[in-house]
Parts: sequence; C-alpha cells; structure tokens
Amino acid sequence: MKEKVILAYSGGLDTTAIIPWLKENYDYEVICCCIDCGQEEELDGLEERAISCGASKLYIVDIIDEFCEDYIMPCVQANAVYENKYLLGTSMARPLIGKKLVEIARKEGATAICHGATGKGNDQIRFELAIKALAPDLKIIAAWRDDKWTMDSRESEIAYCKAHGIDLPFSADSSYSRDRNIWHISHEGLELEDPACEPNYDHLLVLGVSPEKAPEEGEYVTMTFEKGVPTSVNGKKMKVSDIIRELNRLGGKHGIGIIDIVENRVVGMKSRGVYETPGGTILMEAHQQLEELVLDRATMEVKKDMGNKLAQIVYEGKWYTPLCDAVRAFVTSTQEYVTGEVKFKLYKGNIIKAGTTSPYSLYSESLASFTTGDLYDHHDAAGFITLFGLPLKVRAMRMQEIGEKNKYE
Repeated sequence: MKEKVILAYSGGLDTTAIIPWLKENYDYEVICCCIDCGQEEELDGLEERAISCGASKLYIVDIIDEFCEDYIMPCVQANAVYENKYLLGTSMARPLIGKKLVEIARKEGATAICHGATGKGNDQIRFELAIKALAPDLKIIAAWRDDKWTMDSRESEIAYCKAHGIDLPFSADSSYSRDRNIWHISHEGLELEDPACEPNYDHLLVLGVSPEKAPEEGEYVTMTFEKGVPTSVNGKKMKVSDIIRELNRLGGKHGIGIIDIVENRVVGMKSRGVYETPGGTILMEAHQQLEELVLDRATMEVKKDMGNKLAQIVYEGKWYTPLCDAVRAFVTSTQEYVTGEVKFKLYKGNIIKAGTTSPYSLYSESLASFTTGDLYDHHDAAGFITLFGLPLKVRAMRMQEIGEKNKYE
C-alpha cells in the first residue's frame, strides 16, 4: 500500500496543482483536508474538484465554533493586536488548522502532511510549528520550498494541471491574494504591493463598504458580556460564532474595521495588506469599554503588556507553547468580573460610546465628582504627592548641592 499524505486543501490553484504534483513526485495516496473556518461559498464544489485532480478523498472539517470560542475569544479578552492594527484573523486560525490536520493524519495512518504556503510568508511557520508541537514524528512537505517544485507563477501552475488532464475554473488573470474566515478577510497583491498606492476599495472590499459609502444615519447597538464572553446583541442571546456573524453584518454596513497596514512578517520582510474585520473590531472595542469600568489600574497596566505579548506569540505561530498557556492563564484570571452591558453607535467607520454598565464597576460617582465625599479628602493628596515626588526632590536637591545645572530648566 502507498503511504498517505494529508494535504491542507483550500481548493485554490496552488493546492489543486499540488495534488498531481505529490502523486508524481512522492507516489503518495493524497487525502485532502479542508478546514472550514467560515470561508462560506469558497467551499462550494471542493469535493468534486479534489477527486477529479487525483485525491482519494476529501475531508471538510467544520471548526467554526471551536475557532470562535477557544482561539478567537482568548485573543479578544487579551486585546491581542499585532503592531497596533492587525487583529490576527489569519494568525489565530492556523494553529487550529494544524491541529485538525494532525487529527486526520492520525485517523488515516498518514506519514506526512503537506501545505501550500509560500516560502516568503508567515503561514508556513504557523502550520509547521503546530505540527511539530502536536506530531513531531510526521514528515512535513512544504511544496513551495521543495526542490521538486518547479512552478513559479499562476500560468505555470495552470499549464501543469492541463498537462495532467485537469480542467480548472481558474484563469491566469491577476487578482488579490485573499484569506477569509469568520473573523476577517485579508487582501494582498495588485496595487497594494506598492505602499505609495491608495487601495481601490470599490474593487477590493468583500465584507462591507468604505465609510464614505456607509449610511448617513448611525445605528445603536447593545451587547452583553459574562466573564469576558459576549452573550447577546440587541437583546438577542446567541453563541459566539453567531454574534460575530451579526457584528460582521452591522460593521460591514457601517464601514467598520478596514485597516491598511505595512506589517513586519516573521521571516524578516515588510508586507502591505488591507484587512476587513468589521465584527471583530466591534467586539474588541465593546470588550475594552467594559474592562475600563471593571479592571483596576495595576491589572490593566500588566494586561496591556500581556496582550502585546500574546499578539506576538500568536502572530509567530507559537500557540502550543508553555508561554502561550501562561499568558492566556493570566488573561483568563482577569475576566472573572468582566460582566455587563455596552451600548455604542456605529457611524461611518466609527464606534461611538453610548453608555456602559456593570454590577462590578469600580467607577464611583461620588469619588469622581468634584464634590468632597467621605472616601476622599482633598488634603490627603498633599501627603501622597510629597511621598510620590520624594525621589525627584531628593535628586534635585543633591544636584544643587554639587552645583550641577538642572537640564530641565
């Protein structure tokens, strides 16, 4: 019997060409595995295409709820944002895809896993770190890095498939390189390859409209959270995946969550892309608004650092590591009292606060007002400032004694 290889299959041109390439160069039985993260219509017709190209079977594995609850929400709760803009839509999905590929490989008794990520991108790292962490014995085949891979363009891949009797619904026309799941869609290529060019949003956007084309009238939205997890939108209770879908609809309508970023890839180069994350942008903002009421200053300070650290960990594909576990454990502990209701207005790309409440709010109107109350005596601040500023005063006095000029004067 031939050895089996599990191919991470999207149905696109690259992974379609990889099927006959694997059979020709490695003599494997090719088993395709498509992981459904919320690509929607992109999954149509995949089984017929995979089988017609030479695969022995196709698995389509629905991971949407697991993705939303166990991968997206920890990042939302941490406010994990890479380089202040990127909400990690592709990054969060890759470890779970890797995990499912390993599960199928074990079920089928496969000896290898193959992916079609290029040698310039981040995804090769994310897929392979997940596989190494979960199945160090499995062989990994990265087609684009393989010496046997001679194709270097869409035209050459199409020609290769035609030479192997495969008719494809693909053209050689250039288009954006996209990655879509329930959380976002990314766009790279065409005019985006030149940072001097403005994105052609009319041609590019998939999930919504630009702020200029959003409705002239704003729309109020109310959300509830329990222990950092969203539970309802506008009074309707829903599971997390359905909440994200509803927020995607609302956010797309109002031009929310469109970012244009030049980011630093793990492999060392800069890349420019446009990300649409309408629902995710709303969810993260709503969650942060609630945390403003509930978390104390010291916890928020450390949590900010942990959020940045988790963003880096996830971006680099290090989900299955002790460090990721530790950071996530810290974040989880901070969510115990992140419960309440958040109201905001969506208007032409903006999320405008309209009121936040929580039974665990640390905001005290009597303390925050200018009226002196029982808990706060203005005179107490004098002693605090004396001690808080003591190191500065001692240093300034010492500099005077030795005749050093104060550089701040």
